[in-house]
Amino acid sequence: MDNKRLDILIARIKESGDETAFAEFYELTSKGLFSYLLSIVRRREVAEDLMQDTYVRFRQSVQSYKSGNPAAFLIEIGKNIAFNHIKRAKYETATDFSEWEPVSGEKSVEDLADTMRAAFRIAQSGRKGPVLVDIPKDITAAVCEFTPKKPEPIRTVTTFNEEQVKWAAEIINGAQRPLVYFGGGVRSAASCQPLRDLLKKAEIPATYTLMAAGVVPYGDPMNIGMVGMHGCYTSNRAVADCDVLIAVGTRFSDRVALNPKTFAKNATIIQIDIDPSELGKNVEVDLSIVGDAAYVLNAMLPQIEEKKHPDWMKMIHEWQAQDYHPVSDPTRLMPHQVIGEVCNQCGPEAVYVTDVGQHQMWAAQYLRHAKSRGFITSGGLGTMGFGYGAAIGAQMALGRDQRVVMFTGDGSFHMNLNEACTAVSYELPIITVIFNNSVLGMVRQWQNIFYEKRYSQTDPHRKTDFVKLAEGFGLKGYRCRNLPEFQAAFADAMKQKGPTWIECIIDKDEKVLPMIPGGGDINDIIME
Repeated sequence: MDNKRLDILIARIKESGDETAFAEFYELTSKGLFSYLLSIVRRREVAEDLMQDTYVRFRQSVQSYKSGNPAAFLIEIGKNIAFNHIKRAKYETATDFSEWEPVSGEKSVEDLADTMRAAFRIAQSGRKGPVLVDIPKDITAAVCEFTPKKPEPIRTVTTFNEEQVKWAAEIINGAQRPLVYFGGGVRSAASCQPLRDLLKKAEIPATYTLMAAGVVPYGDPMNIGMVGMHGCYTSNRAVADCDVLIAVGTRFSDRVALNPKTFAKNATIIQIDIDPSELGKNVEVDLSIVGDAAYVLNAMLPQIEEKKHPDWMKMIHEWQAQDYHPVSDPTRLMPHQVIGEVCNQCGPEAVYVTDVGQHQMWAAQYLRHAKSRGFITSGGLGTMGFGYGAAIGAQMALGRDQRVVMFTGDGSFHMNLNEACTAVSYELPIITVIFNNSVLGMVRQWQNIFYEKRYSQTDPHRKTDFVKLAEGFGLKGYRCRNLPEFQAAFADAMKQKGPTWIECIIDKDEKVLPMIPGGGDINDIIME
């Protein structure tokens, strides 16, 4: 499909109603349009009827078309017609679960090994996730002869709709202000490199969710920062102003699409995800493609034109100049200083783990994420106490020669600091950086901004001495009140063979900024 040719044909249709031009336009676009409509309604006969209605509407509204992206214009018409049909007919699309394979409950110990193998395969197949294996107590005590087997192959979703991919490529090629928005599904699908290739080839800036930090490395000119509630001004502004949004391996969570009605309201939205149940679930999309991101992107890349978007990138750079940048204070210790110094001393190969709270967002914002699997966090689940156990798991998996740094807050760390005995027993060189503001910082921040400083239950009045407590567990502890003290403490911690804690005393009213309130959009962003 040639956008220039389509623009010429539309111009002839607009000028004189040229039937020959319309016939050629129909021939060039109908296959892709039908595929798109079929993906929505799932019935061929309905899709055929809606396609004809779309071309009728196209003829009626062609005078309003402005050159640039004919595919997006046509797909917008088709989308409206399809969704109106669904509303009228109360037609419900159905997800096909026929290919899903559950773990069956086995009654014999001889079947247990195969059941566990199946569980591991299922957990890693399709959209990765947890699997529950229910083992009766009598089977846990039974005995049988174990027969080793090679691991079962992971079932990868290799199929996708080629016409939809072609259609998506045409929309991207016609975009003037394209933006990629990607999530943790890119990392799960091992599709980091195809995504980077797409950004480079078509000069498309990219923004990401918390779970995708590092997929596009820090310093990459196409990386414009995290999006959402605590994302940067630039990325949230770009979402609001882009004309095509390509969502890859992400689900438009309420921490990103804070107001689904205004999220990317000016854009044609393309969503690529392995899980059909996530397509268009939270935000209405224009084109959805079910498939493994790696396979879809690799199929799309040859169809993407090499392009530059100088005006769009100029706009991006202007927004970046307006972004929030914390100002250092030499008289006190500030989160961005701490995290910057950690990056300076650890380098790009370190693995960073967070607990839940303000420190989690500071880590997401200020770490120089350099690799796709270098940042471990619980996402938006709010699981305080996650961090230390995750750090222990990471250190055990990577070995003692790999640097693991855990960021936590005093509130979160009180949930699981007892795990220090495990880290000491195994002599795991985990460096734990504790942001101690003596309050539950994130909740206090909300009470400060939205509840007129009516603080409630956010100051637990704890008097924990983390240095003495560290010594009690048999590890080394440090306390820092300014940047030079932290620099020295972290350098010494890097030399230790076992775990260390570094307590950083920070102001209790230190905030995570920028911030967009829940239900808001870029117009509601808080920068100070």
